[in-house]
Amino acid sequence: MSEEDRRRQEAAMGTERTNETQPQTQVTGRRALLGAAMLGASGAVLGLSGTARAAEAPAAKRTTRGLKGLPVPTIVGHRGASGYRPEHTFGSYELALDLGADIVEAGDLCPTKDGHLVCRHEPEIGGTTDVADHPEFAGRKTTKVLDGVPTTGWFTEDFTLAELKTLRAIERIPDNRPHNKLYNGRWEIPTFEEVLKWQDEQTRKRGKQVWIYPETKHPTYFRELGLALEERVAKLLRKHGKDTRNSPVILQSFEPTSIQRLNQLVDNPLVVLLSTADSRPFDFVAAGDPRTVADLITPKGLREIAGYAQGIGPTLDLVIPKKADGSLAEPSTLVSDAHRVGLILHPYTMRNENPFLPTEFRKGGAADGYGDPFGAFKAYFATGIDGVFTDNADTGVLARADFLG
Repeated sequence: MSEEDRRRQEAAMGTERTNETQPQTQVTGRRALLGAAMLGASGAVLGLSGTARAAEAPAAKRTTRGLKGLPVPTIVGHRGASGYRPEHTFGSYELALDLGADIVEAGDLCPTKDGHLVCRHEPEIGGTTDVADHPEFAGRKTTKVLDGVPTTGWFTEDFTLAELKTLRAIERIPDNRPHNKLYNGRWEIPTFEEVLKWQDEQTRKRGKQVWIYPETKHPTYFRELGLALEERVAKLLRKHGKDTRNSPVILQSFEPTSIQRLNQLVDNPLVVLLSTADSRPFDFVAAGDPRTVADLITPKGLREIAGYAQGIGPTLDLVIPKKADGSLAEPSTLVSDAHRVGLILHPYTMRNENPFLPTEFRKGGAADGYGDPFGAFKAYFATGIDGVFTDNADTGVLARADFLG
């Protein structure tokens, strides 16, 4: 039996090998893919040949890190084009592509009562759908403890897929994006399988490969409910032939053990998401592991991550901390430390609105007013990050063009 057949048999049986038995070639092979991006791809986006762009770009900006065939810095459409459309809808996903996103974060994956995976920011859907307007579901409202936090609302795992398909998406942060309310009720909740089919359709339609960046959402919480995410994700990826290291599907999670499980099940590029330095991944909390994100971003912690993943997705504050007044301080060593062990960095999240920008890039005090995101993009790009999640892909693409000159 080949190594791949053995791995797939183990996945089907629900067994897991430890990371120590994981073939090192599987990890390094995917890392080679992630490190093989060529600046020529960026030149194509900007209308220049790779040779011309490499000649013109300052040496400090000639990075070759990233994903093969994608520009550096890579622009990731955060939940689509969520600055302009309700997030995690096909309207948001397609607009992100129209605006130039290199990858679309199509899917924060949450399971339904009958085991399907749907794309929602959180399993609690009161803030992202019109479920509150459906009297037939009034009795489903409840309070649950989600990663240690009491949360009241309606949860995906209490609905069948057929029931969720009767709902429609709404804008999650209307105070910041009142214009997005225009599109409330237009789109239904997509399933992950629909996203995988949509990816193929968009690739054919646009004549170039469309990339997606799904996330396993609260995997410990769902595993304890008997709705484990990783096996469901792997099964769908295998079904659609998208479970190899060359597949245009990057998988991410805030829980390192979820990425470790995926590392045993599929060969896709894998990214560990990192919240604030003093936070603890919930799988660590559940296991009694005292480490925080601050421990994970030490050279030792990054080396450990590099043993099973190819990248990290830190909050932007881990790349450039903020001063007490909310302005940017000096960059941390995270970028160089991560690059030293072969990890790429796709931090999150750049947004155009004032409240989400460092104070020196704000203009006025309006919650829905735009500041100077171009200045903020420039500051973050200058650290050497390999890409960035943004709600405004068009702003990110223009900022990249400015940065590369």
